[in-house]
Amino acid sequence: MHTPTRRTLLGASIVAAGSGLLAACSGSDSPSEAGSRSGAGSRSRSSPRPGPGSHSGDGSRPGTGARSEARTAGHDHGGRPFIPKGPKGYVNPSDPEVIAAEQERGHGRLRTFTLTATETSLDLGGRTVRSWAYGDALPGKEVRITAGDILNLRLANHLPVPTTLHSHGVRMRCDMDGVPGLTQYSITPGADFTYRFAVSHPGTYWLHSHSGLQLDRGLYAPLIVEDPREPLSYDKEWVVVLDDWLDGVGGSSPDGVLAQLRHGKGAPMDMDMGEDDADDGSGDDMSADGHASDHDMSTGPSRVLRNSHSRMLQGAGGNIAYPYYLVNGRLPHAPSVFRARPGDRIRLRIINAGGDTAFRVALGGHEMTVTHTDGYPVEHKETEALLIGMAERYDVLITAKDGVFPLVALAEGKNAQALAVLRTGSGGRPHPSVHPAELDGRVVPARRLVPDESVALCDREPDREMRIKLTGGMRKFDWSFDHRPYSVEERRPVREGERVRLTLINSTDMWHPVHLHGHTFALRGIDAVGARKDTAYVLPHRKIVVEFNADNPGLWMLHCHNQYHSESGMMTVLGYRK
Repeated sequence: MHTPTRRTLLGASIVAAGSGLLAACSGSDSPSEAGSRSGAGSRSRSSPRPGPGSHSGDGSRPGTGARSEARTAGHDHGGRPFIPKGPKGYVNPSDPEVIAAEQERGHGRLRTFTLTATETSLDLGGRTVRSWAYGDALPGKEVRITAGDILNLRLANHLPVPTTLHSHGVRMRCDMDGVPGLTQYSITPGADFTYRFAVSHPGTYWLHSHSGLQLDRGLYAPLIVEDPREPLSYDKEWVVVLDDWLDGVGGSSPDGVLAQLRHGKGAPMDMDMGEDDADDGSGDDMSADGHASDHDMSTGPSRVLRNSHSRMLQGAGGNIAYPYYLVNGRLPHAPSVFRARPGDRIRLRIINAGGDTAFRVALGGHEMTVTHTDGYPVEHKETEALLIGMAERYDVLITAKDGVFPLVALAEGKNAQALAVLRTGSGGRPHPSVHPAELDGRVVPARRLVPDESVALCDREPDREMRIKLTGGMRKFDWSFDHRPYSVEERRPVREGERVRLTLINSTDMWHPVHLHGHTFALRGIDAVGARKDTAYVLPHRKIVVEFNADNPGLWMLHCHNQYHSESGMMTVLGYRK
């Protein structure tokens, strides 16, 4: 029987999610106020399209979503509410404060879905790999609901290891957040758990595993929350999921690559292999939270990224040289094709599901109009390309021209790319290495986006200020906040009703996409609060300032969304004081 070490326990919770609300100064955020102001001529959407895998979708169960999930949702938990380890005096995941906040989000139509986490064969476009996924598709089948619905999402675990699921970017009750060891018990093999919560804000979100490095396999799927009063006018919608891929290629696995980064197999020549980096045997067996077996740790070529530099990221592009980069689960030589007619107005919902890669995205022959970031509307802004860090999402509008056009996702700093195709007419398929001029055109960073007035936070003086330093490096692969690796018992206190100003200071030589669960924050400019997001990247030796309203009680992760950084300790917990 394997006893998890400290390193194993660090992986109990990793990825991220969390989108808060609090529009304007009132703190309300109704779906009707969430759209962009420039949306004349909107389509009528009297009822949402049922998402794949939806079992009911039409039943209305008002009043049932807020009080009872902690006792009825977890079939493998014996009905026990989860109480994490840690100091007293903080709001726990199923406490009355959490239930009260959930009741305020309302009770709409119940929408029921089932996802099955399983080992399967995935066709990446002529290249088949064995991995873990939701069902037999990559990405997993899209879940689509409407703002105001109650999401009732059952996860059946058919994996050989425990797992959980996180609805990334969705503001929800804390005990549905999917962080093992902090907000719930892990879902054991053969068991299932039902995540049930009100979804009050429309937007582009996604679902993914929150256990170990499982996200960097295939355990992710789009989650689209439609606006019942959609202000945008468009003819078609294209959901675009970007990914970097190594699982099952040449014997590689995410856990094996982490072992390379930590323990020096194929590591850069300047990696410090001191006593702290010696192999302590923590990978000898499969851990309780989905870590690798000894077989996984000992196979595969070196995937350590060398000689990487990105001008846009002001340093290395990442830590890992992935063999493949994908759009909607397809390789560039066999790309996914989206068909439309010339003149169609198309909404692209772009999701970066990668583990270690920022993508620069452009559509050949077209400009893009940015309408949303991380699910929240912004004043419309024209751009030729986007830089999208891990876990970020952007919605854009394009007007399709006549022909065949490459949608290219350049793996920033990695000399590789992913490809999909927009086809509206005749013409040959673009070459896998096509480089449209738009990739080198203007890029609108998130800090220059202006929030739509319906979701803009008021310019209020903060009640609490926090400063967190991002620390660590490649030599020891010891990523952390304030030089302290993650502990599930740590709490950084806030109180309900506060405006919190958070300064993130990057003292490392790497860029980091930082994500806050349970809330959205506003990027802080010199003179005003900016676009609403739940994930924002901090460049090397730079800082960003964000603000959020503390209006969703519970225990919430703050972490780097580079999977290998968070798994190595770059995570912490914001806790609401009683």
